[in-house]
Order: sequence, then structure tokens, then C-alpha cells
Amino acid sequence: MVVYGVAVLAGCTLVGLYVGDLLGAALGLQANVGGVGIAMLLMIACTNLRAAPLRPGTPAGNGVDFWSLMYIPIIVAMAAQQNVAAAVSGGAMAMLAGVAAVVAGFALVPVLARMARK
Repeated sequence: MVVYGVAVLAGCTLVGLYVGDLLGAALGLQANVGGVGIAMLLMIACTNLRAAPLRPGTPAGNGVDFWSLMYIPIIVAMAAQQNVAAAVSGGAMAMLAGVAAVVAGFALVPVLARMARK
């Protein structure tokens, strides 16, 4: 059932945002640092976790598989909540970090494609 996938997604989101807030507080910032990314990584981990209740063919497994296919648009929507205007006005370092992350992501595509063929 898709509802089980929604429950796993909600749990991953809550844990990710909480850990992101803790990370921000540890760094002395009043912001969520990486909570959306942590939520995405947790969802990927839950998708690859093939414990008895989450294995393919079970209701929970089918729900998690469905939402694992949907997590990219959801993550984009969650990231849209973040204040882009503040990041842009934050200076060149914020822009440089964003550009570096995108370039690194593009550079890793061929590496990941080679790993997937093996």
C-alpha cells in the first residue's frame, strides 16, 4: 500500500529536518543545514533496505518503492521552501557553493553510470 510508503517518507522527512536543525545548531547557525538531503538519503536507504516488512511484494515494500520513485520531485518541492533570496544576498560564497555542488553532481554522472553497468 502506498500509505506505508507515505509513512516511511514522512518519517525520513521528520528525521532529516531534525538532524539538519541539530547540525545547524552545532555549527552556530539558526538554519536547517542539509535536512532535505538527509531526508533523501534516508529514503534511499529505506528503499535499499530489504528487511522482512520492506521487501518487494509486501504492502510496505510496494509503498516504499512507489515513493522512492517520487522522492526527487518531493525533495525539489521541500527545497523550494528554503529562502533562495537570502542565499543570493549572502554573497559570493553562497553562490560559489551552489555552483560547485551542481558541477560536482554533473561530474559524478559518468562515474555512477560506469558503476551501474558493473
